[in-house]
Amino acid sequence: MKDTAESYVTEDGRTIGEVILDLRGITLRFGGVEAIKNISFDIRKGEIRAIIGPNGAGKSSMLNVISGFYNPQEGEVWFRGERRPPMKPYQVARAGVARTFQNIALFEGMTVLDNIMTGRLNDMSAGLLAQAIWKGKAEREEIENRERAERIIDFLEIQHIRKTPVGRLPYGLKKRVELARALVAEPDLLLLDEPMAGMNVEEKEDMSRYILDVNDELGTTIALIEHDMGVVMDLSDRVVVMDYGRKIGDGTPDEVRGNQEVIDAYLGVAHD
Repeated sequence: MKDTAESYVTEDGRTIGEVILDLRGITLRFGGVEAIKNISFDIRKGEIRAIIGPNGAGKSSMLNVISGFYNPQEGEVWFRGERRPPMKPYQVARAGVARTFQNIALFEGMTVLDNIMTGRLNDMSAGLLAQAIWKGKAEREEIENRERAERIIDFLEIQHIRKTPVGRLPYGLKKRVELARALVAEPDLLLLDEPMAGMNVEEKEDMSRYILDVNDELGTTIALIEHDMGVVMDLSDRVVVMDYGRKIGDGTPDEVRGNQEVIDAYLGVAHD
């Protein structure tokens, strides 16, 4: 792998761009418990960056730091070349970061289309009165946001369920709808928290294909947490490995695969 200050070339010949997110010395505590212990790593524009580790390693906590749900007690978050101050999740979303959740967080009584449209709420600036009478700016925003939602629906091949209440859908399609809701925000950085958890083999293959298409065709930078090591090694450009809140590995899939400390962590008992 060739590294430069601005970009590097992956093992399969893809050129990955400059650093978009840089985590420096992140430490996160809950009372006397350190969930994350002085961890640093970066994510480069255009790559798929995996965060892996046994249960309880601190992976979701790290994703929550990136997305603004938690603010670390120590360390710095740099995004697109600027140090990020403590921010609320909606502010992080407006800055260009979208995410999915480990446990599906959709509105089950709403249709697929309406759920996806909620991903555009941060881009709606028309006042309540304008929205109520649906005139002028409110009408233009609604039309534009609906068009974007429909494009994502086509991209993820869920046209046939666009008017179906989410509560009636099987698990795999719900996961795809949640991905659509994150994508419609047109993020610079997409965070996926166990996007294939609970899926069967066929559903995992479909989701893997969509993640690759999102990265390749939409040009979206992706950071994902995933326990299926086959999926991680096939999809990722680089992998960072956590265990008990520490970083124990960071590199290409091949480098991580040969790291003895990583091997030992995965051969041990999963811990909480």
